[in-house]
Amino acid sequence: MATKWNLDPAHSEITFKVKHMMISNIKGNFTNFTAEIEAEDDTFANAKTTATINVDSISTHNTDRDNHLKSAEFFNAEANPTITFESDALNNSVTGNLTVNGVTKPINLDVDFGGINVDPWGNTKAGFSFEGKINRKDFGLNWNAALEAGGVMVSDEVKIAGELQFVKQA
Repeated sequence: MATKWNLDPAHSEITFKVKHMMISNIKGNFTNFTAEIEAEDDTFANAKTTATINVDSISTHNTDRDNHLKSAEFFNAEANPTITFESDALNNSVTGNLTVNGVTKPINLDVDFGGINVDPWGNTKAGFSFEGKINRKDFGLNWNAALEAGGVMVSDEVKIAGELQFVKQA
């Protein structure tokens, strides 16, 4: 029988960074997301993983930029309020289907399993780190502006990463 593991949001984060004006990276994160894992054992070898991110929770620490990212020129949060990820295997990497802006594409993420431990309140927890890259245009996030000196305002490549802690359910 599979064991269910639920995300511990207080000890988890999902971040991204993208090159801005070809000269520096802008970093951001999502503050509202859920995830769960169903695993046959504590190796997580054939675990099923699902995650849902609330697009409205995007934060780059700039209200105008965040509102632009939520607009139809990027995530179109009104029509597509969530980003989802689903996979059927979890090892040193995970391949799954990512849905952004209503477009679903397979992606691969490198995963580091941090291990399992019991917290002071008796909860069994498992930790994972992940990172990867996507091309935002694959998901219809096409807005850009040409720069006078050459290049573009926002790169196509977006680096994504996360630190996730899960609680084993009884």
